[in-house]
Amino acid sequence: MDSKTPDKRPVRQDADTFTDKLFKTLSILAAVVLVFVIGAFSVVTEIFPGPQIQHAYQAGQALYHQATDYNDVYKGDIWRPQRTDAQGVTQYDPELARNGLTLYTVGTEPAAYLVDMHGKVVHEWRKPYSEVWSDGKGVANPRPDEFIHFRNAQVMPNGDLIALYEGNGDTPYGYGLVKLDKDSNVIWRYAGRAHHQFAIAPDGKIYALIHGIFDDEIEGLDYLEPPRLEDSLVVLSPEGKELQRTRLLPTLQHSPFSELLNNVPGIMVGDPIHANAVDYLTADKARNFPFGNQGDLLLSFRETSSIAVFDPRSQKITWATRGPWIRQHDPDVLPNGDIVMFDNRGHYHTPEGESRVVEFDPRTLQVVWQYAGTPQHPLESEIRGDQHRLDNGNTLISESDGGRLVEVTRDGRIAWEYVVPTRGGPNDDMIPIIGWSQRLDPASFDSDFARSLDIGDSEAQPARDEGTRAGAPPPDS
Repeated sequence: MDSKTPDKRPVRQDADTFTDKLFKTLSILAAVVLVFVIGAFSVVTEIFPGPQIQHAYQAGQALYHQATDYNDVYKGDIWRPQRTDAQGVTQYDPELARNGLTLYTVGTEPAAYLVDMHGKVVHEWRKPYSEVWSDGKGVANPRPDEFIHFRNAQVMPNGDLIALYEGNGDTPYGYGLVKLDKDSNVIWRYAGRAHHQFAIAPDGKIYALIHGIFDDEIEGLDYLEPPRLEDSLVVLSPEGKELQRTRLLPTLQHSPFSELLNNVPGIMVGDPIHANAVDYLTADKARNFPFGNQGDLLLSFRETSSIAVFDPRSQKITWATRGPWIRQHDPDVLPNGDIVMFDNRGHYHTPEGESRVVEFDPRTLQVVWQYAGTPQHPLESEIRGDQHRLDNGNTLISESDGGRLVEVTRDGRIAWEYVVPTRGGPNDDMIPIIGWSQRLDPASFDSDFARSLDIGDSEAQPARDEGTRAGAPPPDS
């Protein structure tokens, strides 16, 4: 080769290297596209590994949603913008009100408060979740304590309290039950994912709703694809030991009322019924109620806007209905056979608010009484909310989203109103939701516990009629 002739070999080698890299890149891209096409096809056709890919994607979405939307406690749904600067008792008419003590819980903390008619705290129970399950035998990877609160609580005559934990920003969000003594020491704990509400029977048994993630397919409910958040009804002994568990979705499907599942909204197929209440039918309640017997349970299914009677002995649903309410909470049977409930969305968008409390005749579904607020005092809670019919005919209402308790007379007058005094948020203008409330008669407490309460004469007056026993539903609720 002439020494003056340029050597072309390096150019040719560079070209070969570029061609190899291009081929490898295109091969990788082709493989990625092929995997994507195969994955998409398997997801659409539900052929392996499609369902597994979909479940992994959904799990990833849930973790991302929790990390981004629930890393700040004020961005969840347990704090709401305050509607008023008022705090504590804003209205009180001793002649109209059913005087006593009010037990309530809020979304800010694992605590229950007992307040008098003037809003003074006469006793409180408090127990962080992390202290109850410090051994790690509760929920796996629980939320920090500031995201965990008492959703529901009921007090015994001796001052013992059974409380239900919920964890905001988690799925499942039910965190279990605990029984505390009057000094907030743990008596027992139940690690099942109890949520919303529980009922205590006269014999001390506890009926609670729990939920979990289910991956199976249910024949006849193909559109309710797994994974699903499903509810079960558990029966606990007075010592907190699980005695029985019934899965409610297939129980409803195999009942004569399975058509209710045809009304599950498409956006909620991952939580198809969303059970949110359980009411125990005592002899007094069952006497005039034509659709249930003593020992049955009245359940509420939010997503189907339906209520149902469940017989824990046969583990079957024996009656169910829908009516003029939407996404309801806390239905209770009254001694006259009517049902009263918190109707979250059934009053639509009126100046008084979209929520109301309704009493209806279950035989005809006719509304016989309602309270829907006023333009000056609107009633509106998009989710949550409860009511208790008191023994003088008044109704105590938890307007959860407003952080407000209000007692109203039969003719709609406000006898007592209380606004949660706690505020938070960057501008200190956020108010915590109300989890639950109940009016109690101090005369029903044991003498030792009653003596420990700093109460005045107005709260200690004798109950009218039977009164309200601590640790049991009000006689008219």
